[in-house]
Amino acid sequence: MSITLILAAARNGVIGKDGAIPWHISDDLKRFKALTLGKTIVMGRKTWDSLPRKPLPGRDNVVVTRDAGWHADGARVAHSMNDALSGGGDICVIGGAEIYGAALGRATAMELTEVHGDFAGDAVFNFDRDDWREIAREKHTTPEGLAYSFVSLVPVR
Repeated sequence: MSITLILAAARNGVIGKDGAIPWHISDDLKRFKALTLGKTIVMGRKTWDSLPRKPLPGRDNVVVTRDAGWHADGARVAHSMNDALSGGGDICVIGGAEIYGAALGRATAMELTEVHGDFAGDAVFNFDRDDWREIAREKHTTPEGLAYSFVSLVPVR
């Protein structure tokens, strides 16, 4: 079983604002799709709510929530991270911050889009880079001039 965190974060750790991503990088969205198609994606309820299309097609959608009465058409509902990760296979954790934090210690890889700028936001995720080893990096710039990098990481453990 593999557990990969897939996230985009600004230099200051911001991953979201008002239920949305505070930047637009179309190549990041394409990469997200390529990395997650055919896999199980695990997300929190707020991330589920933010999706423009539910469930994300071509993936097994799992939503983690504490609300025992909550359900989602097209997704499996889990009430703990253990339950969410119990299916085996290739699992991609796609957010939000609390879900990333809960899966961080069990992750076998991280696919990070580093957005080279500081953004205002209400969702922040920071992790100790010393616990991760970078194995690949691709630098890019959007047509509007926003610099970003696709970074592949594996845990040091």
